[in-house]
Amino acid sequence: MPRQVILFDPPERFVVGTVGQPGERTFFLQARSGSKLVAVALEKTQVSVLADRLEELLDALAARTSGIPGAEDVTSSDIAPLDAPIVEEFRVGALGLGWNGETKRLIIEAHAITEDEHEIPDLEQGDDSDPDVLRVRLTAAAGRAFISRARTVVAAGRPPCPFCQQPLDPTGHICPRANGYHR
Repeated sequence: MPRQVILFDPPERFVVGTVGQPGERTFFLQARSGSKLVAVALEKTQVSVLADRLEELLDALAARTSGIPGAEDVTSSDIAPLDAPIVEEFRVGALGLGWNGETKRLIIEAHAITEDEHEIPDLEQGDDSDPDVLRVRLTAAAGRAFISRARTVVAAGRPPCPFCQQPLDPTGHICPRANGYHR
């Protein structure tokens, strides 16, 4: 089957969200434009790292150049649930992030898992055997809104144990810092 390159330039909505209860959540990146709706699954740590790197990139751009519209902090963000139906196109193995200075747009790429997890194919020179990819182009303001929501979604999980910082289940957990005492 040939490689699928899914492009949103720009999307009407690009968000991260979850399905399931804390501790059993599945994280999704979801992009929508009109009737076109795509969701890809990824790990909580990938969401957290993407938000961190996106913020670093926007901060560096704001410091280096002036006049990037929307590069300042965003006070409001999209808090609506993911759009239905949520159909997983693929599971993300690698994420790419960039900035196009000519169009003043962020570029976020989510590549499907491959056998060689360290290889990130070039979209321009790849062939049909390369993994599927979701490519989204955003304004700086949309990037800041994405960061805000991503951090909110990641923080909405299980609270950490005050001793070991591992997630607490509703029934407690065996804490290694408390010599196995079941809290």
